[in-house]
Amino acid sequence: MPPLLKNLGEKPLFMGILNVTPDSFSDAGRFFDPEAAVEHAIAMATAGADIIDIGGVSSRPGAHDISVDEEIDRVMPVLKQVCQEIDVPVSIDTVNSEVAKLAILAGASIINDISALRVDEKIGQIAAKHKTYLILMHMRGTPRDMQNDTAYNDIIGEISHFLGDAAKKAVGLGVSPDRIIIDPGIGFGKSVDGNFIILKNLHRFREIGYPLMVGVSRKSFIGKALGLKIDQRLEGSLAAACYAVLNGADIIRVHDVAETMRALAIVEKITGASFA
Repeated sequence: MPPLLKNLGEKPLFMGILNVTPDSFSDAGRFFDPEAAVEHAIAMATAGADIIDIGGVSSRPGAHDISVDEEIDRVMPVLKQVCQEIDVPVSIDTVNSEVAKLAILAGASIINDISALRVDEKIGQIAAKHKTYLILMHMRGTPRDMQNDTAYNDIIGEISHFLGDAAKKAVGLGVSPDRIIIDPGIGFGKSVDGNFIILKNLHRFREIGYPLMVGVSRKSFIGKALGLKIDQRLEGSLAAACYAVLNGADIIRVHDVAETMRALAIVEKITGASFA
C-alpha cells in the first residue's frame, strides 16, 4: 500500500480527479477508456497530485445509478494498474462497500463516500478494518434529485450538524478519528449563492474537528456566476481553490493539477512575504 497522507494538515494537498465514466460533467467520457485513464492518472501524479481519486459513477446533477457490477468493471482494471504505476495514495470514489473493499485490497488507501455512510454504512466497517482514510461529504438526497431542494434556514449550521453526525457514526463503526476527512459538498444540493456562502464560511467547518476537503473544480456555480461553459471555467476554479485554501481547506479536489498548484504557489509566496 502506498504511504498515507503524512502531510495532511501541514500543507494543502491536491487530489486529482479521474472519472472513469462515459457521462461525467467535466470531461464527457475522455477517460472512460482504461488506457487513457491510467495515462491521465500518471500525468496528474507527475504534475504533483498528492492523491488520485478514481470514480466509476457520475455524480453530476440528475445522474442515474448503475449496478455495482458495472461500477466494478469500470474502476477496478484502472485502479489496479494505477496502484502499480504510481507511488501516491489512491482514493476510491464510491458509495458501495463491495467496490470499496475490492479497491482497498487492490491498493487504494482512501475511501471517498459522497453519501457519508447513508447508502452503505459497511463502508465505515471496511475503513475501520483496513485503517484507511474515510472522506464524508454532505449531500441532500442523491445525485438524481439533490438539486430539487437547495433552500436552507442555516446552511452552515445544517451542513456542520450533518457532518458532525456522520463523523460520529464513522467512529462508532470503528474508524479512527485521525482517519476521517469531511467535505461540505460544494454543488451537491446547494444553490449558486449557497456555494459561495459555504466558501466564505469554510473556516467554520474546522470547528467540527476534522481535516477539510473541498471540490470546486469546473463546477456549475462558477459557470453560472460567470456565464461560462465547462471548458472555460479554469480561472474561476483557480480563484475558488485559492480562496478555499486561505480559508481552511486541507485538500483541494481538482481536474487541473498543475495549474492549481501554480496558482497556490503564488498565494503562498504572497502570504509568506515579509520585510527584510
